[in-house]
Amino acid sequence: MCASQVIIGDGIAGASAAETIREVDPDAEVTVLTEEGEALYNRILIKEFAKGKLPEAPVSIHDPDWYDEREIDLRLDTVVTGVDTGAHEVYTHEGETFEYDKLLVATGGTPTQLPVDDSDADGIHHFWTFQDARAIKESAEAADTGVVVGAGLLGIDLAAICGAQGVDAHYLMRGESWWRYALSKEGAEIIHEAMEEIGVTPVFDSGVDHFETDEEGHVTAAVDPNGERFEADFAGVAIGLNFNTEFLRGSGIETDNGIVTDEYMRTNVDDVYAAGDITQFHDVILGERAQNGAWGSAKEQGSIAGQNMTADEPDAEFNWVSSYSITHFDFPFLSFGHPTLGDDSVEKKYEDETWRRVALKDGRVIGGVLIGDLSAQSVLKKLARKQIDVSDRKDLLLEQGVDLDAFEDPATVN
Repeated sequence: MCASQVIIGDGIAGASAAETIREVDPDAEVTVLTEEGEALYNRILIKEFAKGKLPEAPVSIHDPDWYDEREIDLRLDTVVTGVDTGAHEVYTHEGETFEYDKLLVATGGTPTQLPVDDSDADGIHHFWTFQDARAIKESAEAADTGVVVGAGLLGIDLAAICGAQGVDAHYLMRGESWWRYALSKEGAEIIHEAMEEIGVTPVFDSGVDHFETDEEGHVTAAVDPNGERFEADFAGVAIGLNFNTEFLRGSGIETDNGIVTDEYMRTNVDDVYAAGDITQFHDVILGERAQNGAWGSAKEQGSIAGQNMTADEPDAEFNWVSSYSITHFDFPFLSFGHPTLGDDSVEKKYEDETWRRVALKDGRVIGGVLIGDLSAQSVLKKLARKQIDVSDRKDLLLEQGVDLDAFEDPATVN
């Protein structure tokens, strides 16, 4: 009898799992359920589309024919309302029931709305789906002034869209610098100056107390907690995700700001796996639970889940150092691993637009940020994967040409 594999979510994690399952088990029944009205697209490229730098076509990765050719049953516009893990059944809003032998939950999250007055006004956007990108592009093209809220990796995409679309924007940040948990003020200043060059003004120790709207309900301004008013007929908000786990209530699947899994992407319930942004997975490099929203990480988790869903005993382990690139400026930017975690770090500024910070935990590399010169990324990621103790050689992490042999062979250390 053919195994029935059901996947909830058609982002890169879900699609990668479906592809892996089909490759490993040509006879399996594979069903993919997704709330979205279109098949898999590239979440990395939707920001370039919203900036007006890319047409729609290259953003799409799979069309429905791709699933048909692989005999994968893709159900678009399908909302899952419940899961009965005892009966091995999934229920949808249209009253359909899907039986499964193995289930993968890869539903990601929904952008968090600011808990302030008029945060749902017209012209205020959250950036997550391709449909969001279409609305943002149209709104930004028509806007003269704007604000961006959320000093992280999605927030800076919104700031770059404003710059590319000629919107005179203010970037309202709660702290003293952009992404303050990963960058020191010295490193962040490189980003601040680059923002100003594209027409976006950083505003620190700020945020939003409330929005103002016109008679038609369209945003006209944001007022920060200090009482300062910023005119805006466009607003972009990126303050995090609410993970889509409501439909799992009563299922017995453990959740904790996401779905808890082990390093094999298994949940605490037999035959149920999870992958992608939604997972609170056991990170074998950190030695503790972690979460990671990078595209490459989600793709690998989907593949690992797919391998283990088709195995008699799961043996594929998620052992991955993620990376995230920003390509909005004249210089390259890359973060890897877990740059916001750790108990120690080293950093150095080399030139005006070249800076490096490496995060450590228990003397081992766990993440970092590279600005301007990315040549060290390969060695630093290998050090993280190998979990080499570098506590007595931390200064070597900041050499422009980092030598892996210097850490693997103590005899090479002066």
